[in-house]
Amino acid sequence: MFETKIRKVGNSCVLTLSKEALAVLDAAEGDTVYLVRTDDGSLSLRRHEDDFADAMDALEVGARRYNKAMDALA
Repeated sequence: MFETKIRKVGNSCVLTLSKEALAVLDAAEGDTVYLVRTDDGSLSLRRHEDDFADAMDALEVGARRYNKAMDALA
């Protein structure tokens, strides 16, 4: 487990990741990462991977296209 603080920078808030956390994530400065909500409501930090990014894009398109059906199923 890694602990970090949320800081305000301009009009945004940022998280600072230690070298150790970046190594576990296999990420570096300038890389794209995703915060993903899990089934239990927590967040997971994921490194950019082309397959994952493609899947998230498809999910967003489907969610917009079928939003009424998804609401009815919820």
